[in-house]
Order: sequence, then structure tokens, then C-alpha cells
Amino acid sequence: MSQQPAFLWSSAGRSHVGMVRVINEDACLSLPQLGLWAVADGMGGHEAGDIASQMIIETLQQIEPPDDWEAFLGSVQEGLRKVNRRLREESAQRYQNRTIGSTVVVLLAREAHCACLWVGDSRIYRLREGQLQQLTRDHSHVQELVDQGLIPPEEAHRHPLANVITRAVGSADELLVDEAVYPLQTGDMFLLCSDGLNKTVSDDEITHLLTQSNHNCQEAVKAFIHLALMRDANDNVTTVVVNIAAANPDAVTLDAKTPSDPIPTDWYLQ
Repeated sequence: MSQQPAFLWSSAGRSHVGMVRVINEDACLSLPQLGLWAVADGMGGHEAGDIASQMIIETLQQIEPPDDWEAFLGSVQEGLRKVNRRLREESAQRYQNRTIGSTVVVLLAREAHCACLWVGDSRIYRLREGQLQQLTRDHSHVQELVDQGLIPPEEAHRHPLANVITRAVGSADELLVDEAVYPLQTGDMFLLCSDGLNKTVSDDEITHLLTQSNHNCQEAVKAFIHLALMRDANDNVTTVVVNIAAANPDAVTLDAKTPSDPIPTDWYLQ
């Protein structure tokens, strides 16, 4: 049996309130020591969207280092189901059953594979060998219209119902989480973002900025936020960028740290 390749990954993330909103209902997580990254976008127009997104991030932050791939996926899925139950209880007890919800996208990396898990219309993109691919499919009304051929994809973000999502953590008693697993490849770059970014910055611009960053995650994140703000982003804007590199044969495994410890730029996981 051939040995699985090992990878180095580096990452950076940032959330900004944007140019119009008063409250930032987005939240993000970058835990390269676990191989776990996430973006959550509290549902605008509903009660306590910022509480919902923060609850998701805080729950994911408490995940213990996994023993194997299945345990990793299971821990994330159970964490999201736990948040869903808490939000439903909170809605019934304090908000007269009004929806408290949030989108979420999660990227997991372990050994030679990654997994995308998502609920709602936040997105994960992958840039591989110069080609950008959206790895998630929006749970939204306009995505359904696109799928039915009723509107072209390039007009979706301008549609009057562009902000209507069909699935969110906290919106129903049973949480449905979509999941996809992909092999990792040296040079892959991943972008996790809330819709405040992809409704302001085009796919071509995402490709350009990731390419221009020369695999520097901090520079890519700064470029995305800057461009969105220059266009007077009317929503919160959140981005997490992850870069995959070949592991140095001389690298040593780093001990996992707690979320409160400083996060180094690169981690070698095997």
C-alpha cells in the first residue's frame, strides 16, 4: 500500500461589518492545527443572527483533535446539530418562535483529503491550476430558479429574492447538512466566504486575486476585503483563505494547541 502524501497548509481569515450594516452577523474560524476552517453568516432580517453565527463558531472551536476521518466528520456534523437544537430552543423560549438562524460552510483537511460541509448560501471555492471551481451549491431561492433554467446564473445576485435562503442552521427541527469529499493537491487554494463577498466580487476577480496573492493567504484576505469595501459592500464581508503545499520531508509534526493559543502560519499534519 502506498503511503498517503502529507501536506502543509497555511490560512488566514477576516470578517468585516461592511459599509452599511451596524452589526456584524458574520463569524469565521481558522484552526489549521485541526485542519478546520469555517464561515457562518447570521440570517439578516431575523432575530439574533449574530448570536447564531457565533454559536456555530464557538461550538466548532471546541472540537477535539480527531482520531480518524470518520470521527472528524462526525464531530462537525454533531456540533452543527447541537447548535441547531439550541437555536430552536432559544427561538421557542425567548423569541416567540421567530427564526434564529445562520448559514455555515466548513472545510476539513486531513492527510490527503478535504471535506466541504455546508448549509445555506455561504460558499467554498477551490483554485486549482488556474481554474476556479465552486465546491458548494447554494441553498437559496435563486439557485433553484437557476437550476430550473428560469434565470441565468450571472443574474442571480441581482434578483429581488437573492437574499432568500432555503436552508439554515436553526431554521427547522431537522438539520440537513450537505457534504462533499475531494482529494487534496499541492498548490490548491480554498476560499470560504459569506455572500457579502461573492455578491460583490466576481468569479473572475476571485481567480485573479487568489492567483496574484502567490499563495500568501494574508494578502489574499486583505485584497478581498479591500475590494468589497471599495465597492461600498452593503452586507457583512467574511473570507477565509487556505493554501495547500507539499510537506517538507524534514518537517516535524507540531503538537495541537488550544484555540486560545497563537495560531502559526503553517502546520504539518500526518
